[in-house]
Amino acid sequence: MARRIRAREALKLRASGLSQNAIARAAHMSKHSVREVLDAAEDSGLTWDDAEGMTDSEVYGRLFPDKAPAGPVYPDPDWDRVHRELARTGVTLKLLHSEYAETAAAAGEPAMSYDRFCKRYGEFTVRRNVVSRVGHKAGRNMEVDWSGPTMALVDPVTGEVSKVYLFVACLPFSRYSYVEPTLDMRQDTWLRCHVHAFEFLGGSTPVIVPDNLKTGVRSHPREGEVALNPAYEEMAAHYGAAVIPARVRRPRDKAGAENEVWSAATYVIAALRGEVFTDMGALRAAVAAKVREHNARPFSKREGSRLECFEEVERPLLRPLPRVPYEICEWVYGRKVQANCHVSYRRNFYSVSHLLVGRTVDLRVTESRLEVFLGGERVATHPLLPASTRNRYSTNAGDMPEGKSYGDWDAARIRRWADRVGPSCREAVDRVFGSYEYEEQAFNGCLALLRLSNRYSAERLERACAMSLASGKRSPRYRDVKPILETNQDRVQAAGADAGAAGDEGGYVRGAGFYGEG
Repeated sequence: MARRIRAREALKLRASGLSQNAIARAAHMSKHSVREVLDAAEDSGLTWDDAEGMTDSEVYGRLFPDKAPAGPVYPDPDWDRVHRELARTGVTLKLLHSEYAETAAAAGEPAMSYDRFCKRYGEFTVRRNVVSRVGHKAGRNMEVDWSGPTMALVDPVTGEVSKVYLFVACLPFSRYSYVEPTLDMRQDTWLRCHVHAFEFLGGSTPVIVPDNLKTGVRSHPREGEVALNPAYEEMAAHYGAAVIPARVRRPRDKAGAENEVWSAATYVIAALRGEVFTDMGALRAAVAAKVREHNARPFSKREGSRLECFEEVERPLLRPLPRVPYEICEWVYGRKVQANCHVSYRRNFYSVSHLLVGRTVDLRVTESRLEVFLGGERVATHPLLPASTRNRYSTNAGDMPEGKSYGDWDAARIRRWADRVGPSCREAVDRVFGSYEYEEQAFNGCLALLRLSNRYSAERLERACAMSLASGKRSPRYRDVKPILETNQDRVQAAGADAGAAGDEGGYVRGAGFYGEG
């Protein structure tokens, strides 16, 4: 007979005058089970008057003593302590069960099996209405996402309304949240928000759980390896974290962030719906104030608040931040080191060792500096020149060759070429050389000017250089001389000079009588 038979209920219904069939239908029991209960009650002399004050287990043990559970009842561990310990990194139910079994053995008591231990812990979490710690460890994960609802920023001059997006980061253990408003959802903004979130928390987590958005995850196949965005992966590595995206169409993989996205819409957007913001700084301050209120509010079904849980349990378990925060960077691949020992980036030039002339390098550009890499090894670092500048050089003296200039071209050879074109061209080249600290920096400008003689005659280039010098140019360049040649201004000037010379020699001149009276 199965233990689930409700013997006490069967006796109660029998005392009410129901037949065996009626008892079976009412109690959802088989007729055979009802018959066994009634026969056992008759054999033992147990009536409903006796069983009314007894529990189900006592009635079952009285009627079926040979089938009653034998052996001792397993003592339950302190489930509150188990729940707290599971929050710690590295602690598992398997470890806690082994500790429980050792304690029980030392006290001479039997211990429940591991399967029953896990089942009883699950019943505890349901009974207490708390989240199981099996999937959430304190200080282990940071879940991130963009909020679907948005806010608005109004231009005070034009009245134009810009959409404001909310970046949300959440620690699933304590539900401690960080919310930042942004004007776009580009990759640089996404990475910068992560940096600000770690600074807000005062530490980093070993795992970052994002959604499968393109700024973070390039592809997430059903089978195979997840392909992350290189910049996102580099940012995570800087903080010692691994990016583990949630499964596609599985929002429960980051339920904390999903819930906090909703909370952000409720506690931030709704709370500020009556205010009009015309300044991004004021909007950030207002959002930060609402987030502080949200984190300090008491839980509805748990003791304490997000802030208290974070400060007491989670903050000490976070990893320390690196000494230097991550800088958002841009990678530029396949730049060739020019003959003047420089590489170009946005119309400015940065020096590289003369030993790398002709090699192909990669550039890593941050907000403040430019780094040159060859085969994954950094070979040069420069302060980033302002974006508003053009044709500026950042040169390290150690990158320049000693003695004779490196390569096929040097200053003497360039000047000899200019001499073959003419004195005006030589003057222009000398002025270009004079505008730089190092001669190698002027190679590109001088060669670009001289190579115009490959398309136009040396005579025309000489005249164009003379015209550019006459116009007051301090150091005529390719961009100054080329338009003169393309529009034939040098030819027009030469033709005018020839016509003037011919008029002086034999032109028609009116006599004084032509202008006289009468």
